[in-house]
Amino acid sequence: MTTAQTALPKTLLSLEFLCQAAECLKIMAHPVRLRIVDILMRGRLPVNEIAGLCRIPPQQACEHLRLMRGHSLLTSRRRGREVYYEIASPRLPSLIRCIQAGCKDKPEEPVVEKRA
Repeated sequence: MTTAQTALPKTLLSLEFLCQAAECLKIMAHPVRLRIVDILMRGRLPVNEIAGLCRIPPQQACEHLRLMRGHSLLTSRRRGREVYYEIASPRLPSLIRCIQAGCKDKPEEPVVEKRA
């Protein structure tokens, strides 16, 4: 046996768990949604700021945010006229970290903070 073979777990993931993971991956299989999670890993933000950081119109951001909220990946809270979103699923930051680890040669962009 090679070292790689001895490091493998003795059990397989359950089919139920894999179905849940596949559903999450289907929802997250869009670059804007991945960007939204990357942004929200820094904390709760309103729709307009999320849209600006994603470089998309607010209406388009709302569609992505509603989809992710509808699958319990995000939560939202209204404060006055603004709706703030934050990560609800602990799986999402792990997914982004997995992508970052798997893409060592990733081009990065600086986070540009909006100033009031």
